[in-house]
Amino acid sequence: MASWSQLLTFAGVVLVGAMSPGPDFAVVLRHAATSGRRAGTATALGITAGVAVWSLGTAIGVAALLAASAVAFTVVKLVGAAYLGFLGVKALLAACRAGPPVEVAAGAGTSVPRAFREGLLCNVLNPKCAVFFVALLPQFLPADPTPADTALVSAVPVVLTALWFVVVANVVGALRRLLAARRVRQALDAATGTLLIAVGLRLAVQGRSAA
Repeated sequence: MASWSQLLTFAGVVLVGAMSPGPDFAVVLRHAATSGRRAGTATALGITAGVAVWSLGTAIGVAALLAASAVAFTVVKLVGAAYLGFLGVKALLAACRAGPPVEVAAGAGTSVPRAFREGLLCNVLNPKCAVFFVALLPQFLPADPTPADTALVSAVPVVLTALWFVVVANVVGALRRLLAARRVRQALDAATGTLLIAVGLRLAVQGRSAA
């Protein structure tokens, strides 16, 4: 069984990765700021579901196959880059619109199912996650892991991702009235849109070995 020191080290690495600015953070931030805590939390849970897919995929070898296959990696990479670009363009278009402050009434903005779907696709269409899990997760498994070992180690990134992004969603959601000001909202949309497009372009041109 994996030792507690190994699990703590693994948890630290995963948490640093989750907290690093990237497309997952951008979509949680935007949905929580423009649509409130429920949409932000749904996005966070969608991202968590994506992490669960990669963890399970690593455990059964699918992620390793994707990371090793140039064709499969390229297909997922281009689809993921296009999706990030799509989200980024949507945010930039929202930033360009002139309009009144965001309505902060309950139910306004992006729906919970849509927010969950965008979070899920944002994460699961990023083949860098496959490379990350294939390179990292096996290092913290025993030489001859049991199903319980694999389940325990695989659960660590799922739980930490959920905790981190749910906290982000609720903190940003609590500040929604401040962020609802038109200029603040436009600046937020412009920043997240630019980040998503930049990450999408970077993903499209990078190879499997790029960080």
